[in-house]
Amino acid sequence: MAYRDNREDRVEGEDSGEERSGGRGRFFRKPKTDPFEADKTLKIDYKDVDLLKRFLSPEGKIRPRRQTGVIARNQRKLARAIKRARHLALLSYTDQSSD
Repeated sequence: MAYRDNREDRVEGEDSGEERSGGRGRFFRKPKTDPFEADKTLKIDYKDVDLLKRFLSPEGKIRPRRQTGVIARNQRKLARAIKRARHLALLSYTDQSSD
């Protein structure tokens, strides 16, 4: 039995019959707005622990921009404030569970 290479049969630029949309049934999300840009009275400060906790995951990790909607400049400020608060023991480095 001879092995036949399927690559020879394909015409370049032709799709194999399936439509490739790139997405896997994803839905359209409304773009998030930066809370610091929307409310000018809201300031990023390492002493404001309640505000900083909003941007941490339950495990204690800093949540990414795509989840929080914060712009890049404010994400850098936020990360710096969270790291300062951790260093001063205002925030924990990890979650509070005792696994």
